[in-house]
Amino acid sequence: MTTAHLGMPSFPAAAREAVRDGVLRANLRHATHTIRDKRARAVAELADWDRLRAAGAAVKDHTLRHLDHYLLQLEAAVTAAGGTVHWAVDADEANRIVTELVRATGEREVVKVKSMATQEIGLNEALEAAGITAYETDLAELIVQLGHDRPSHILVPAIHRNRAEIRDIFRTEMGRWGRPAPDGLGDDPRELAEAARLHLREKFLRAKVAVSGANFMVAETGTMVVLESEGNGRMCLTLPETLISVVGIEKVVPTFRDLEIFLQTLPRSSTAERMNPYTTMWTGLGPARGTDGDGPAAFHLVLLDNGRTDTLADETGRQALRCIRCSACLNVCPVYERAGGHAYGSVYPGPIGAVLSPQLRGTGSEIDASLPYASTLCGACYEVCPVAIDIPEILVHLRERVAQGGPVTRDGIRVRIRPAHGHTAERAAMRAARLLLDRPAALRVGERLLARARRLAPRRLPGPGRAWTDTRDLPDVPAESFRDWWTRERGTQQ
Repeated sequence: MTTAHLGMPSFPAAAREAVRDGVLRANLRHATHTIRDKRARAVAELADWDRLRAAGAAVKDHTLRHLDHYLLQLEAAVTAAGGTVHWAVDADEANRIVTELVRATGEREVVKVKSMATQEIGLNEALEAAGITAYETDLAELIVQLGHDRPSHILVPAIHRNRAEIRDIFRTEMGRWGRPAPDGLGDDPRELAEAARLHLREKFLRAKVAVSGANFMVAETGTMVVLESEGNGRMCLTLPETLISVVGIEKVVPTFRDLEIFLQTLPRSSTAERMNPYTTMWTGLGPARGTDGDGPAAFHLVLLDNGRTDTLADETGRQALRCIRCSACLNVCPVYERAGGHAYGSVYPGPIGAVLSPQLRGTGSEIDASLPYASTLCGACYEVCPVAIDIPEILVHLRERVAQGGPVTRDGIRVRIRPAHGHTAERAAMRAARLLLDRPAALRVGERLLARARRLAPRRLPGPGRAWTDTRDLPDVPAESFRDWWTRERGTQQ
């Protein structure tokens, strides 16, 4: 299993610190509002968006129901095309496989395409421990790496940084990793992009090994698909002699035709583009087997589980595995906009991280037990999700798991977990509500008593409820219950 970032507190504690950072909040507000407004315009261009959304969800659900079949079909297709498939049950095994593959080439450095899966397993740190340097080539990932930072967004990992901060990072850190930043570097985006281009160019031309992920894998043909906007992925996927792709098992789709759906929905939901500037597809080895043409001479696919089959066993939670990592849910989430991605303690921040991380890692840690509560349940995330993941439904489902405990699947074994600490009052309140709602006569009496005592209702709640009323007013108690109003207005009519 993956672990939370070392020393991460619970989400409420981390978010409390984040909201005090005025610069962070300004950066997040500007970036998320800009991205979501552009996305809304791009999606509005398609009259059949709702049907594309439903079709994407249906393809994903079908694939997940038959995942064993399609993974074996994928393995056979990749192998027939000259690639080698490796299976990794967890992060440690995946890191060991990749490290051994790099060592076998005799190289001590790799270039990387932006990959959530490799971040999830901590691959860069594992390679560093083995004496291998991994260079991030995506611009935002480069900023994060040079700044000794952590990603805070799925699509734009450096969304929490502004131009002045990026300029200072480039000036200070670029020389330690390779070509230094130009003298007098300013904070104009074109200057910053050119500095990154010059810095990375020498790495692209020198590297013999590349590591990537994949947005999709086609079981029918064994084709890997990477969508990106900068061209760094195209360089990593074609120039090095050895390519190693680490991909979560949920990224497989049955047929090449299925890509038609996602190549329309993913760009519009992520970068608000009709089509990605660079959509790279490869099947096995390069056309010239790595001699004169594009493509690697050796291709390795590492299929990563790392808690995904455990998530698949949960009928409610498994829909999180539909996720195509577009990040649209982050850009509309009022909680993410104020707290930022670091507060989630995971490479998957925002609403999708709040439902995915506790399933991949379990709810045993303080941070993971708190993530299902990192939401207002407003439903905006569900409305924008291009594969119709009902994130609010999963959040409520996971809250029940945290508060009540119960049966879950861990490492392929059905076990019963205990309730998390700190939810005794919540469990007692739910038990009391269940007893009352199961007894209509008692509920009717309680409603009438509450209505008659409405003048005595406090403006603030005592005890644990005080935190809620510190920032909200309690609603006024109505003069009569809905049941009594109905009887008075409609009598006994049905």
